[in-house]
Amino acid sequence: MVKAVTVLTSSNGVCGTVYFTQEGDDPTTVTGTLSGLIPGLHGFHVHALGDTTNGCMSTGPHFNPGSKEHGAPEDENRHAGDLGNITVGEDGTASFTIVDSQIPLCGPHSIIGRAVVVHADPDDLGKGGHELSKTTGNAGGRVACGVIGLQG
Repeated sequence: MVKAVTVLTSSNGVCGTVYFTQEGDDPTTVTGTLSGLIPGLHGFHVHALGDTTNGCMSTGPHFNPGSKEHGAPEDENRHAGDLGNITVGEDGTASFTIVDSQIPLCGPHSIIGRAVVVHADPDDLGKGGHELSKTTGNAGGRVACGVIGLQG
């Protein structure tokens, strides 16, 4: 079993921890709890770079080793890092579990060393018709991020 973790931080009070586990070649399970967010849906993605030297802006685009368009987690044509939306309750917190086969913790497309980003707005899953739908899901600004690292 391989385990990874990221601690999400921001300058605006959003925080939380996201855990990743993968057994062999099975899909990766992502679990997390976040707080300090506005209630509603927020885009949730793995970004290509584990670079936070310029805050969340330096994490680059969505992780996309297959050079595909942005889409929903269940779409065949999607960035590997497209994990859809998390739902934040009225109290500003979100607890979630995501199971995904395109974000392995080992091998040539490992997400270790990349970043998780939570966005300000809902991800339209590539279906919104906006000019950014097929690249970012028109999910708005980056409100929190953290680098994915191996967990003991």
